[in-house]
Amino acid sequence: MLRRPVSYRTRSSRPENPGKNSLHMIANICLTIFVIGALVVTIIAAAYEPDDPLFQSPTKITTFLTSISNSTFQSNNTVSRTGEDLMAAKQTALATFGSGTDAAVTKETNSYETSSSECEVDPKEPLDCKDPEVFQLMMQKAIERFKDIHFNRFGKPTPGPEGNTCDMAWRFRPKQGKATGFNKDYRRFVINRDNCTLSVVSIGEYHSGVNARKKKKKNKNKIPGYEPASGLQDQGGFSLPAAGEMVNDSLPVVESERAFIHRKYLIYAGGADRCKSMKHYLWSFLCALGEAQYLKRTLVMDMTLCLSSVYTSSNQDEEGKDFRFYFDFEHLKQAASVLDQDQFWQLWDKWQRKDKLSLYVVEDFRVSPKKLTEVKHSLIMRKFGFVEPDNFWYRVCEGETGSVVQRPWDLIRKSRRLMDLVAAIGSKLNWDYDSVHIVRGEKARNRDLWPNLAQDTSPDALLSTLQNKIKDGRDVYIATNEAETSFFEPLKHKYTTHFLNDYKELWDQSSEWYSDTAKLNNGAPVEFDDYMRASVDAELFLRGKKQIETFNDLTNDCKDGVNTCNAAAI
Repeated sequence: MLRRPVSYRTRSSRPENPGKNSLHMIANICLTIFVIGALVVTIIAAAYEPDDPLFQSPTKITTFLTSISNSTFQSNNTVSRTGEDLMAAKQTALATFGSGTDAAVTKETNSYETSSSECEVDPKEPLDCKDPEVFQLMMQKAIERFKDIHFNRFGKPTPGPEGNTCDMAWRFRPKQGKATGFNKDYRRFVINRDNCTLSVVSIGEYHSGVNARKKKKKNKNKIPGYEPASGLQDQGGFSLPAAGEMVNDSLPVVESERAFIHRKYLIYAGGADRCKSMKHYLWSFLCALGEAQYLKRTLVMDMTLCLSSVYTSSNQDEEGKDFRFYFDFEHLKQAASVLDQDQFWQLWDKWQRKDKLSLYVVEDFRVSPKKLTEVKHSLIMRKFGFVEPDNFWYRVCEGETGSVVQRPWDLIRKSRRLMDLVAAIGSKLNWDYDSVHIVRGEKARNRDLWPNLAQDTSPDALLSTLQNKIKDGRDVYIATNEAETSFFEPLKHKYTTHFLNDYKELWDQSSEWYSDTAKLNNGAPVEFDDYMRASVDAELFLRGKKQIETFNDLTNDCKDGVNTCNAAAI
């Protein structure tokens, strides 16, 4: 039997291994030193605060300008009715301000004093609006003056008509409310200069600083290859839909014969979608647009639509309404490949025979877009017959197609001209108001489907319901389809009420909206119809600090009639 030697040594303790042991020990020490060093550097970097405010967080930048207002946006998870809010929900709000200067804000005197020893200014010289000190003073005073809005970014000041005036623009949205889209304002500042001290004397009304309004670059709207742009990109690198900017929604123009014949097209023809409700129109139009994007084709679209009688003062369907009256075509043409059908057919007739352009007709809505991916023809035309509901465009996107073709809701936004009206009215109310949506009209008269609505929306009932929801003396915007606003006269004893008709000057004959829409309509005046009213009313309602809805808040009746509340919830 073999015995283990008494002097047995493990392999690692043998005299021939000290070199390897030393190397392992040195490696472990080096690794420890590296980890400790990296940890120290990380802590220093996290705790370091740079002197330049441009490299600080938005909160630091705000504190640099003022300790009262917050100049950054807060997240808002509102479900929007059009695509501008869907886009805004994906955006990161930025607060871009001027660089720091050797200056101190003197709040007691509402002035701005330089700390520089050199302060020799000729009082006869016009004010330098590009001076960082002037810029920061204007930003600070704007933040202090308009406490009910979040500022997104400021534009650089520009000289006003007088030597002591500067115009400045900014993007913003209300602090409270469910709307997420941006607005743009530009105002005129009157600035007093007393030796080395600057102070703001006054700030003009909404859109008074016309010199700061962004001027559109000359653009012939050519379409080299119809490649859609990536969206309305700002300097920050993301899309910023803003009301109040110049609108460039002229129709795109084909650049050349080569550009035209090298593209593939899709057009929907016929059907019974015209003169239906706007909801029906959008449901069908976006189906066509979604299929065009799926097939990587340019959608040939009719720029006119038929307005249903439910929206017209004549109570008749009205043809010839321009798409741009209601929706933001500038965004659509930049984000998607679309072409006006009138121009398309002119060019098709001109070059179809010469370049042997081919047409592929589809008369059955059940033909899947997947099958059409194999079609090489220049133009695919979906023709719809005369039998409802099989001749509705949206039938193409039903069934299995619904999982393939996605409706691009983010491409449809409300007309910027209508959103300008919303911004103008909101600014007149200083964005400090509560809102009530009161549905009456046909529903109030139909007691079979809405038995309590008329009584629950009467002035006495409204006063009783609102007393626990809105404080006395508040500005209250009432969005309603009640034709006679005098019906709500009793509410004026408790609240300062506002209605859309109180601001008729924004769309009368002397307004910018009137002249802009007339240009789109070949010089003919455009009626401010009920769909436009409903759009503006809805947006103003969503921007109220408190929103009181008719159904659920004012009455227990169901929105769609008796016994439909549970179905609507589903």
